[in-house]
Amino acid sequence: MASPAQQLPPGWVAEWNAEHQRYLFIETATGHSQWEPPAPPVDQQAHSAPSHHSKRRQYAAGQTQAYYGSMEDQSQAQYATTSPPQLQQGGAAGSGQLFTPGLAGPGQFASQQSSYDSGGYQQQPPIDQQQSGYGGVNALADQFSTMGMGGQKQFQLYTANLLTSPPDHRELVRPPPEIRLPPNSCISPSPLANAHWSYQRSTLNAIPTTSSLLNKAKIPLALILTPYRTLKADSTAPLPQPSEGSDTVSGEDPPVPLVTDTVIARCRRCRTYINPYVQFVDGGNRWRCCMCNMTNEVPQMFDWDQTTNSPGDRWARAELNHAVVEFVAPTEYMVRPPQPAVYVFLVDVSHAAVQSGMLATATRTILENLDRIPDTGDEGRTKVAIIGFDTSLYFFSITPGSTDSSMLVMSDTEDVFLPKPTDLLLNLAENRAGIEALLGRIPDMFADNGIVGSALGPALQAGFKLMSPIGGKIVVLSSSLPSVGAGALKNREDPKILGTSKESGLLQAASPFYKTFAIECSRAQVSVDMFLFSAGYQDVASLACLPHYTSGQTYYYPAFNASRTEDAIKFAHEFGEVLAMPIMLEAVMRVRASRGLRMASFHGNFFVRSTDLLAMPAVPQDQSYAIEVQIEETITASFVVFQTAVLHTTCFGERRIRVVTQALPTTSNLSEVFASADQVALATLLANKAVERSLTHKLEDARDAVFNKLVDILSTYKASMTAGGAGASAQLAIAENLKMLPALVLGLLKNVGIRQSAQIPPDIRAYSQALLTSLPSQLLIPYIYPTFYSLHNMPNDAGTVGPQGVILPPALPLTSERFERHGLYLIEDGQTIFLWVGRDAVPQLIMDVFDLPSYEVLRGGKTTLPTLPNPFSQRINSIIQKTREMRRGPYYPHLYIVKEDGEAPLRLWALSLLIQDRADVLPSYHQFVSSLKEKVNGNGGGY
Repeated sequence: MASPAQQLPPGWVAEWNAEHQRYLFIETATGHSQWEPPAPPVDQQAHSAPSHHSKRRQYAAGQTQAYYGSMEDQSQAQYATTSPPQLQQGGAAGSGQLFTPGLAGPGQFASQQSSYDSGGYQQQPPIDQQQSGYGGVNALADQFSTMGMGGQKQFQLYTANLLTSPPDHRELVRPPPEIRLPPNSCISPSPLANAHWSYQRSTLNAIPTTSSLLNKAKIPLALILTPYRTLKADSTAPLPQPSEGSDTVSGEDPPVPLVTDTVIARCRRCRTYINPYVQFVDGGNRWRCCMCNMTNEVPQMFDWDQTTNSPGDRWARAELNHAVVEFVAPTEYMVRPPQPAVYVFLVDVSHAAVQSGMLATATRTILENLDRIPDTGDEGRTKVAIIGFDTSLYFFSITPGSTDSSMLVMSDTEDVFLPKPTDLLLNLAENRAGIEALLGRIPDMFADNGIVGSALGPALQAGFKLMSPIGGKIVVLSSSLPSVGAGALKNREDPKILGTSKESGLLQAASPFYKTFAIECSRAQVSVDMFLFSAGYQDVASLACLPHYTSGQTYYYPAFNASRTEDAIKFAHEFGEVLAMPIMLEAVMRVRASRGLRMASFHGNFFVRSTDLLAMPAVPQDQSYAIEVQIEETITASFVVFQTAVLHTTCFGERRIRVVTQALPTTSNLSEVFASADQVALATLLANKAVERSLTHKLEDARDAVFNKLVDILSTYKASMTAGGAGASAQLAIAENLKMLPALVLGLLKNVGIRQSAQIPPDIRAYSQALLTSLPSQLLIPYIYPTFYSLHNMPNDAGTVGPQGVILPPALPLTSERFERHGLYLIEDGQTIFLWVGRDAVPQLIMDVFDLPSYEVLRGGKTTLPTLPNPFSQRINSIIQKTREMRRGPYYPHLYIVKEDGEAPLRLWALSLLIQDRADVLPSYHQFVSSLKEKVNGNGGGY
């Protein structure tokens, strides 16, 4: 067991975890936690933090120290126990912009503030040691249950009072409740024998044995899947879970092992792939399935090492030691030979696309990323085609081995056909010079194009005809609303219905063409990615149907103008990352589960081909799926197994099967159900269900459904897990591992995707909903619960490089009460970054960060920070770069400067991310929790 007395790197603290009887090491800047001690700090001279001989700028030191304490004490988050200076002074002019009615006044959250001031996580006493409001019968039941489980470690339930436990951002990056399997359930001692939560996580890490117990808990049972996540080697990569009896885990992000000998052992009855949770019987000649208990023959070549042509070690096989493994599929897994990767670019060449600079930026980005498009080098199989469109279609043909190209124009878009049978779909390696020359000429060819309109539907039909015999990916780059031919749309944006019950109609597809076409694409193994640019209405809701049903992705760039460097950089980065992404083609996914469990409903970007088979023509990395699970019969086993299998073709032409196996214990104890709940997985599921309900009902129904589900969970916990039972209580109890769930639900209710407002354009709302249903948990959680940093008084090591990369400042509570008028703050949600500048910021800070003489000459809006020759500027830029790079996915957030007295729309946009504040008709966190308490006690209405 590591001792916390050892020297820790800057920004790390050690906390004793009473539940696991070991130290947990936490990075205070990000909340990242691990069991393994972090690497010790290197020699002090190697750090970029200022030494005692160097000067360090301090801004408004008197005010800063009065509110936060000494600057040298900022190595860990400090939270004030008094009101901000402007409140104490009676409210200066303009303070109403920052402090909204209904927020906590002086002393109102004193207990919450003291909780922050104490630093770190405050371990709550076990339920039987808490105040009289908790414990009692359930504590005794837990003790009796523990005595009868044959040594299996039980979940210990701890209770938090939401009225005295303010949200703590660090809770969201802590590991989910530990998976406590019974002894001897796994045949491998490997710490990787159970799926890491970044691949697959369950809303419950202890599965109820009966549907009645699950229904009583009111917590939905679901899996959150990200079968193809990117691998990262930095500190933001999630760590493997420790195995039983292990005190540490590795800090690496291990690659998925590949089984190449084509020996695939599967159950004859349920078709489960052999995994670490099977049992070998009959002298090792047979194995018993962990799902249906069927005994199967071990394949003859299972114990033979084909690389050395000698007997192999069975226990070293990857599929018996790793929960996530990939098999090279033999021919019986192929309907046809593996197809090459095909990319068809449908590029808008209309007047709007030329004027905005989209056409030039898109062709330049494709040209610069040709080397990054997945291919097999000298054996290149990848094929590409380019089709331009305005109100006509433009096909480009290149003669093999030549740089000359010809353009074929199709003005009649009513009956689309291919004007040439060959030389439209080109081998990338063989025609590289011709493709490069064409991409360089296209912007000049349409530079004077004055045609307004879009034949996107016919262009889609042409691209489909071109690639349907093979399959692949259609990449659409569109700058205007489709107006000609199939799929033509009308501008249905109506400000009068925004915020009303009719608004949900704007979030549904206006034309059946797009869903019908998407299903045709799915059958032909064609996926569609949409890159949408528009200064006006684009009907994102209709166009996003294509990626939704073909497992693609939607990207939206409102008011795009390539003359703004920031717009061009964002699009070029994201488009380039998509082009370089190693996609998985011709994929089908199925999730199997132990007897008594059934996959009930599915959420995400795919098409459900049969009751449980999901068709995905191309699987992008870091896309998430949610699958709800139903308990059909009583489960008698001590643990259950979920196994996700994805059969696919790599972009390099190899047929493979990725298998993700997760084992979870079962329980008949309600307290264990609550103690094992994963609040991050729950929030991810609720986001998916809220979006789905808003499309089939009303936005108000979606919000009410999310709120009522939270009330149900809290009511059940109060009635079953506290001594107060059904009577009124002065507290609001919830399991310690779920205490951030109300904050996440509030963040979801305030998210643009489902927020109550009459000011949100339908395109913005539709794009937000596309994000809510596709982002993996690592990106979804900050999207609904942003991050807030103070920069002007950040710790000395913040922004410098530590053993785990750039050190971030401590995260602040999401409330404008933290603002100081002389301060500089960063607010980000993974999609947008705001730099909030207080009106009394000293000139030296403005000069050091923005290279301007004073606050008055600083302009708000979208910007790129200069990198200046001073340490503070370099640290600020490092923090912004770290914020952009630390999460998975292709997204590149814009940076906006927000002045405290600047433009109202931009200021309100930034303030909307501070979800603990009241905004319009939406409550503050304190008001929200109070309404939850009233609702749980049987009083009051909604939030």
